[in-house]
Amino acid sequence: MNSLFVGEDSTIKGAMKQMDKTAKKILFVADEDCRLLGTITDGDIRRWILADGDLHETVGKIYNKKPVYASQNISEEDAKNKILEVGGQPLPVVDMGMKIIKIISLGDVIGEGYVEQNTKQANLQIPVVIMAGGKGNRLDPFTKILPKALIPIGDKPAVEVIIDNFLQYIDGDVYLILNHKKEMIKSYFDNNSFNYKIKYIDEGEDPLGTVGGLQFLPKDFSDTFFLSNCDTIIKAQYDEIYAFHKENMNDLTIVGSMRQAVVPYGVIKINSGGKLSALEEKPAYDFIANTGMYVLEKRVLGHLPIKKLCDIPYLIKMIKEGGGKVGVYPVSEKSWLDIGQWESYGETVKGLNL
Repeated sequence: MNSLFVGEDSTIKGAMKQMDKTAKKILFVADEDCRLLGTITDGDIRRWILADGDLHETVGKIYNKKPVYASQNISEEDAKNKILEVGGQPLPVVDMGMKIIKIISLGDVIGEGYVEQNTKQANLQIPVVIMAGGKGNRLDPFTKILPKALIPIGDKPAVEVIIDNFLQYIDGDVYLILNHKKEMIKSYFDNNSFNYKIKYIDEGEDPLGTVGGLQFLPKDFSDTFFLSNCDTIIKAQYDEIYAFHKENMNDLTIVGSMRQAVVPYGVIKINSGGKLSALEEKPAYDFIANTGMYVLEKRVLGHLPIKKLCDIPYLIKMIKEGGGKVGVYPVSEKSWLDIGQWESYGETVKGLNL
């Protein structure tokens, strides 16, 4: 069966993993005879997760039963319009019995160059702040020589890859909050040519944690901004993250990644007295991990302690205790590429096809 096809009895979790493998945001729900039943998108899965839905439920619970499709005699111009109607996603072509004949993409009708050009729209007029002052102890001994922000990802340092991803969607200022080996970071950006300008925020001598340096942002700073660690790369629609933040009127939105941890042992449950209750072999647990990317409202910066170390959990706690709203925007497992530790560094480089 085509890798973009999924059965309605498949699990939502399985569909999510299949989307990761295909690097598409849509799957076509089909029966055993390849008849089109509907579609399931990453947005459908995200809404299910946010509603606390069980990922082991079937696709049949959430898929769209009124899909957009094309008949087999469709013209090239009509095919283009229909694909644009679904946001540039692949389009199934069906016969009179709704059997899927083929899947077509925008590139099939108007060329890959057009797709690339029109899927990257830098139209968000908000700034990006990147916390680039950490020592990166988990990447020792690499970071004994280089600051974490300049760890190479292919032929670019990590922080430049992060900025490039943001600039696909954002037309705003880029701020780097610096501390450890700050002169090396400044030297890199000051001595190379870029089509953007970096603004530096110096924490001073003492490290202030993951968000403490935000207190030094200018007084006239934007009301809303993106914040990112310098060791996390998110492959997602940043405009959709921003829209989610605004629509839900959040004070802070965490970008979270779906993860699974497998215990490599048989897990024993016991009753009182040491009597065996159950034995589960290598159980797997699903959870959402904090990726280190956020959208914030400037007003939350009033919670930061002056010139004292402050990490993101403290800020979130203060927001919630003050009656503020903290939301979570989940992305798939492969949408988060982490370079913060050796175990994931190699996988990140591989994931970026470098």
